[in-house]
Amino acid sequence: MLDLVDTHCHLDHAHYLADVCQVLDNAKEVGVNTAIIPAASPKDLGRAIALCESHPNLYFAVGVHPLDLQDFQLDFLKAHIQHPRCVAVGECGLDYHYQNDPTTKTKQQEIFQAQIALALEFNKPLIVHIREASVDAHAILKQYPELRGVLHCFNGDGLLLELADNFYYGIGGVATFKNAKNLVETLPQIPLKRLLLETDAPYLAPHPFRGQRNEPRYIPLIAEKLAQVRQMDVQELAHSTTHNAQTLFNLKVHL
Repeated sequence: MLDLVDTHCHLDHAHYLADVCQVLDNAKEVGVNTAIIPAASPKDLGRAIALCESHPNLYFAVGVHPLDLQDFQLDFLKAHIQHPRCVAVGECGLDYHYQNDPTTKTKQQEIFQAQIALALEFNKPLIVHIREASVDAHAILKQYPELRGVLHCFNGDGLLLELADNFYYGIGGVATFKNAKNLVETLPQIPLKRLLLETDAPYLAPHPFRGQRNEPRYIPLIAEKLAQVRQMDVQELAHSTTHNAQTLFNLKVHL
C-alpha cells in the first residue's frame, strides 16, 4: 500500500461535521495516513486544533485566506502558531478572481506580506493561494529569498516555476480534469523533489468524482495521474511526495 500525505484538506469544514472520523478511516484504508488542515478563516481554527489534538497524524496551519481579509488579526495568529501541531502559515496569498479593484488588491498584498513576515519570524513554511494573480504573487515572493513554502493548487503558470528553489508545488484533483491541459503539460517540468499531493477537500474532487465532496481518500487518484504524466512508477512518486511533505512541514508521522 502507498504511504501518502494530503498536504491541504479542510477537514474543519462544515461538510465533515457528521462523519470526519469515517473520512479519516477511509483515507487510512488507501494509505493516506497524514493530512494538514490549512487555515482559511480564524472562525474555523478551533475545530482544526481540536481535530489535530485528537488524531496524531493531523496537523494545522494558521492564516487568513485572501478572500477573508476582514478576519485578519495578527495577534490571534501569533497566539496559536507555536502550538505543537502547527506546521505552517496559510493559506494566504492573492485572489483576484472575485476581487480585482485596486484598493482590494492593495489590501490583499499588505495582508499577504504580513503573513509572510509571520512565517519568517517563527520559521514556518508558507501555504500560498494564488488565483489570477501570478504576476503580483511572483513579484512579492521573489522579495523574500529566505522564504520557503508550497504553492497550493498550482495552476501550471510557467512564471511560478521560477520559484522552485524555495517552493514546492501542490498538485490536486484539477490535474485529472479534461480541461487541465496547461497544468498537465507543465507537470513534467516540476522537479520531483518539489512535488506535493493535496486534495483541497471538500473542493475539487478528482475525476471520476468531480462535483462531489472531496476527501483525502482520493489522493491515490491524483498520485496515479501524476505518475502517468511523468512516466514513472507510482510507488516512487508516493515515496518522493511523502518525503517532500515531511521535509517541508517537519512532520512527525505516527503509522
